[in-house]
Order: sequence, then structure tokens, then C-alpha cells
Amino acid sequence: MPEPTLLWFRQDLRLHDQPALCAAVAAGAVIPVYILDDDTPGDWRIGGAQRWWLHHSLVSLAESLEAKGSRLILRRGPAAAVLRDLLAETGAARIHAIRHHEPWWRQAEDALGDALCLHEGNHLAPLEHITTGAGQPYRIYSSFWRALQQFLPPETPLPAPEQVPAPAKWPASDSLDDWELLPTRPDWAAAFAEDWQPGEAAALEKAEDWAGNVERYEEQRNLPTQAEGTSRLSPHLHFGEISPRQLYAQVSGATHADKFLKELAWRDFTDGVIRALPDYASRNGRAKYDALRWRTGPQAAADLKAWQAGRTGYPIVDAGMRQLWVSGWMHNRVRMIAASFLVKHLLIDWRDGERWFWDCLVDADYGNNSVNWQWIAGTGIDANMFSRIMAPLSQSEKFDAGDYIRHWVPELAGLSDAAIHDPDAAGCRPAAYPAKIIGHREGRERALAAARALG
Repeated sequence: MPEPTLLWFRQDLRLHDQPALCAAVAAGAVIPVYILDDDTPGDWRIGGAQRWWLHHSLVSLAESLEAKGSRLILRRGPAAAVLRDLLAETGAARIHAIRHHEPWWRQAEDALGDALCLHEGNHLAPLEHITTGAGQPYRIYSSFWRALQQFLPPETPLPAPEQVPAPAKWPASDSLDDWELLPTRPDWAAAFAEDWQPGEAAALEKAEDWAGNVERYEEQRNLPTQAEGTSRLSPHLHFGEISPRQLYAQVSGATHADKFLKELAWRDFTDGVIRALPDYASRNGRAKYDALRWRTGPQAAADLKAWQAGRTGYPIVDAGMRQLWVSGWMHNRVRMIAASFLVKHLLIDWRDGERWFWDCLVDADYGNNSVNWQWIAGTGIDANMFSRIMAPLSQSEKFDAGDYIRHWVPELAGLSDAAIHDPDAAGCRPAAYPAKIIGHREGRERALAAARALG
């Protein structure tokens, strides 16, 4: 029997448009492997909400592989070491995988050397092709978007193989249940299943539905209503249950799809940022902000907890933070408002918010999370000015968040449209709802003073 090939799954849990899978199948027998690696990422091990998603996504992937005559092997440990052990154990000579750009995955890829064959497949175009005249990654999104145009539309997505040839002998596999990815005591993710169905089949179905509705995106994407105008495909994209090329192919023919496609390209841009600046999730993109005096101490810690719990006294902020905890997701406009409130009104280090999102979001993504937080904080390479401070009360009214607040902050459900955005000002705050932990003007002036102190 010819030597088998290892197929290393990471954030590419799909069979459609999976170039590494297609290359492995062309070479003969395939041993698909997923490794739960909590060691190589260091502080960036997968967060709690994503562990729930990963469990269900792996169940879906294993079922898809079984339907193709294969199976999914599960192992746990440092990825490079586990793969080297599997090479020796199975007699495999090669590992096929899709290229990743997170610093820990690049470290693991480098450690595997010539045994690893990497393929492009998680972006609209290879990031190495989208560079400045000096051969450097773009640091401004608008310039990146213009450069990307020469590679669009992307290559045609690859179909899933009819069969995945099995090896003569399978290596041992961990039991998924033994990984204990699902919370139990307590089951804080109990409501996730009401909003989410992980897996490739669900991703493809959702993309098809979205292609018929994407024309409303530009007009409705900022409105945090219960009938949202966003795709909710972000966790599927993060886990690679659908490729950007597949989604582009399904959506690009729709009317008024351009704005959504630019947001899809933003994901590629953020991966380019972390490829150029691997520590972007922990280091300011603009060195001048290293001297910014963030608040610390007991009161700042209490304010951070109030923000995390959705008890700041600002209804739009609290609604978003409660949505995050209950559903593992938050509307994008509200993410910006809540993040700005933490950084500007509370003057708490953006990295504290980034960490909370990392643990609570089902779509937490190293590139997206770090670039978005630094954009809001004003500390990034392509960012808002620090002095631009979102006004959560007027933003709430502007984007018609009344019903959204009523759903996620039931203490305020009985308030009128005129009062619900700022019950303190309306003089009708229910006793069960907290007063503002800081006034808007006070928070704004404190933030601006901290910025002026930088010189």
C-alpha cells in the first residue's frame, strides 16, 4: 500500500473549497486530523464560547468525512509534536494543510519543515500577493482594498471530493467528549443552540439564504433590531466552515452586495496586519499610546466588571454586553459602542476588553479582534482618532435600538421610545436598573484629558 497522507485541520473545518483536502486525496489514502492545541497559542488558547462551537463543528465534520468513507482522528497537545508523532506512527510522508497567519500557527508550521505542504484557501487571494510596491503588507485598509481588486473575483471554489480514500490502518483517536469542550457546571452556553448551528452544512445553507437578502445589508447593518440586517456568518468564517471564496461566489451576483464584500475583505486585511505585526493583540500599533495612563485599581476593576455584566447604566451598552454573554455574539454597531465606552468613558485598557471578547465571542478571531479593538481605541496603525468618542445615548437613538434594549434589558421593557435610551435623563429609571457609573460629559472630558497628557 502507498504511504498515507496526513490532512491537518485547523480553522478550515469543511470539505468544500478545501485545497489541502483535494491535494491529499490526489496523493492517495488520507488520515484527517484535528489537534486540540492549548499549548502552542500560549495566552491565546481558544476561548470558552469557541470551545462550545468547536465541539459541534467537529461533530459535523466527522459526520461529513464518514459519509465520504473516511473518519476524523482527534489528538491533543502541541500541534507540531503531535503531527511528528503521527508521521512516525502511520508511516505518512507528508502533511497537507491550509496556511494560517496567527503567530502560533506560523510557529507550528515552521517547526514541521519540509514535511508540511501548505495551501492557500482561507482568503479571497493569497496575502503574499497583496503587498505595497516595497513588498510589504498594507497597513491601511483602503489601500489594501484597491490592491485586492486585481485578484477579484477570486478563483472558482473547489467542489468537495466524491470520496476520501482511507488508509489500510487507522491510528487511535481521542474521544471528543473527553475533551470537555462543552460547559456543564453551570451550562452558561445553554442558549447558544437557539441562535447557532455550527458546521459546514449550516454555513452553506446560511450563505445561500444571505445571498437572497444581502441587498439590505448597507441600509440595515447598523440597526441592532431583532430582525438584524447582518449575515451572522462570522463564526462560520472563523472556523472555516465556509471559505471566503465560496461566500464571495454565492453573494457577489446579488444586488447591492459591494458593501458586504468589502467587509469580507476586511477579514483578509486583518490577517495581513497580524502577519506583519504578530503581537498586535498585545502591543499598541502607535507607540505614543504606550504612555497613556489607563485607569487601574479597585474602582477601575469594579467598572470593568460592571461593563462585563451589562450594568453600566447605559442601556445600549448593557444590552450588547448581555447579548454577548447569553448568545456568544453581539451586533457589530453595538460592539463598537460598547468597546468605545470601555476605552473612552471608563478609560480602561483596550486589552482588557479584547480579552473579554476573546473568551465570550463564538466568532473571536485573533486578527479581527485585535485590529477592531485598536481601531476603536485609536491606538492602531489604521484607526479612529482617540479623541473620537462615541456618544452611546445618541447612538442608541440614532440607530433605533429601543426594541433591542427591551429584549436584552428586561428591566427597561416598559419604557417608552423617548425614555428607553436614557432613563436617567427621562426621570423614570426603574429601581432594578443601575444608574450610570459615569456621566457622558465626565467620561468624555476625562478621556480627552488623558489624550492631551500624551502631548
